[in-house]
Parts: sequence; structure tokens; C-alpha cells
Amino acid sequence: MEVNNKIININLFTIVRMLIADKRKVIIYSCVAGVIGVILAFATPKIYKSTVILAPEESGAGFSGSMSSLAAMVGMNIKVGQTGDAIYPEIYPDLMSSTNFIVDLFPITVTKNKTGEQYTYQDYLQHHQKIAFYSYPKIWVVNFVKRLTSKPSSGSHKTNPFHLTKDEYEIVKAMKGIISCSVDKKTNVITITVEDQDPLIAAIVADSVQVHLQHAITDYRTKKARNDLEYMQQLFDEAKEQYKQARQAYAACADSYQNVKLQSYAQKVDELENEMQLKFAIYQQVSEHLHLAKAKVQERIPAFTIVQGASVPVKHSSRPKVVSLLIWMILGFMLRAGILLWKNRQQFINI
Repeated sequence: MEVNNKIININLFTIVRMLIADKRKVIIYSCVAGVIGVILAFATPKIYKSTVILAPEESGAGFSGSMSSLAAMVGMNIKVGQTGDAIYPEIYPDLMSSTNFIVDLFPITVTKNKTGEQYTYQDYLQHHQKIAFYSYPKIWVVNFVKRLTSKPSSGSHKTNPFHLTKDEYEIVKAMKGIISCSVDKKTNVITITVEDQDPLIAAIVADSVQVHLQHAITDYRTKKARNDLEYMQQLFDEAKEQYKQARQAYAACADSYQNVKLQSYAQKVDELENEMQLKFAIYQQVSEHLHLAKAKVQERIPAFTIVQGASVPVKHSSRPKVVSLLIWMILGFMLRAGILLWKNRQQFINI
């Protein structure tokens, strides 16, 4: 049985000669593509990036901490001796990308760098950002469809993370792309990055995200301790009131029977005094537990070391226009070369 194997030979020298012979159109295609790239680069708003770096406290200690350190040296992350926290640095990015966390950032106040105008972050993202000219047709179509299909709103609307409107969902989606968080698995160092068209707003939002993350972790870590403190405060208030009433009853009875020599009266005064002493002992014990509960809340508050705080970026992080020019010129060259080679494929492909 014979098998026909076809070999495709591509003559590179022929391709080079064809491109040189067609250099005029190749240059035109490259220049036109470069002009398009420059126009798009100037039309696209600049993006500024602000970064915050945090180092959270370690939850493990002693032998457990040593084991974790040794594991980190070889690129592993062993959770030894955990304190039982369900939120640890590795899931901070998931926490920050949650809808509840993002919606909490809607009301923060941001200020434009040049004009000093202030808006809520939600309003700024929805109405006060620059838009590239090539995005206007899409926006016009979306707004036209929205006017046809949307129902008139009645009164003020409060954002509900459980049931977002379409506009709120789009803002949440945009913010998830603007705000990013990464965690170094070896050191647990947290890096928060915020991108925005305005350098001051990028820094403000980065600082606000850092504060909200710290509050979220603190609320979680201290939730049980705060509940215990609240319960202990109720017991303390009750014990204090009961002791106060017992003391007043004893004082009133002792004053009334001060000159009475009857044993029954003396016995009643003793009973009231014993009850007062009992209430005082309970009040004193609850007071000690209350102070311990307050100390427990303070102990559970996590400590964050700010390695790098938010700062207003001086330079934008967008792609340089020269790079955009070169990329588009290369694309123009490739387009012309592809058209030319396809038309003359029989001259340099031998089968």
C-alpha cells in the first residue's frame, strides 16, 4: 500500500523579494495603521494606579509559627496552629471582590484632582468619567434601549446588595476590574491596587479600600468577643441595679428600726444586710468579668502594618503612545504582508 506524502516548501527569499517590490504599499499600510494607533492612544483616557501594601499579624506562634516559616522557604503554605479564624489572608481577594464589600464603597466621597469637585464614588463612576470617542455609539444604543425598556423610578433608592439594579450591577462589575488584591503566599503581604482616570481619586479609593478591609477583618475577628461583651454589660447593669435596690432597702430598714430592740426586727435587718452583701458579691464578680470581656475585645483586634500607604501617582500607568504606534505599525505591516502573500501564494509555496 502506497502513501502519498505531500511536502510543502516555502521559499522565504521569494517572500522577501515580493515584500521589497511592494514596499510602497507596505509603508502606506504601516503608516496608516500607526496613525490609527496614535489616534486611539490619544483618545483613550489615561489610567493612574495607586498601591497599598499591608502586612497582617501572624495568627500562629512558637513551634507552629516556625513550621510555617520553614514551609514558606520552600514555597509551601502550611496552616499549623490556626486560631480558628475563617478569614485568613489568602481569601482577602475573595472578600474584597464580594458584592457586599463593593457596595459598601459606593458612598465614599471622592475629589477630582484638577477641579476639586466632589462626588460619591458610585455617582463618579456612573456619570463623571471620561469616555473614549469610539465608545459613544455603543453608549448611545444602550441608553436608547434603556429609555425604551426602563420604568420610571419612584423616589429615592437604597442600594440592596441582595437585589441590585442593572446600573448597580454594572458599577459593581466595573469596580471589580478597577480594584484588585493579591496576597504573597510566602509572606502573607497584601497588595491592594486601584486604577482610575484621576490620580487623586485612585489614591482616595485605595486608602478607603484599605480602611474598609481592616474594618471588615476587625468586625469578624471581634464579633464573638463583642457579643460576649454586650451580654456581660447587660449582666453588669442588672447586677448593679439589684445591688442598688438591696442597699437602699437595707438602709431604709436599718434607719426605721434603729431604736427598736425587738429580735424580729434585728433579724430582718440582718437578712437585708446579707442579701445586700450577696448582691454586692455578684456585682463585684460580674464587674471583673466585664473588664475581662473588654480586654478580650481589645486582644482580638488584629494589627496591620502599613508597609506602603496610598499616595497620589505622578505618572500614568497606561501604555506609552510610542509603544502603541509600533504595535499598530507592525499590525499594518502584517496585514499588507498577509494580503500580498495570499494573492501570490502559488509563487512561493511548492507542493
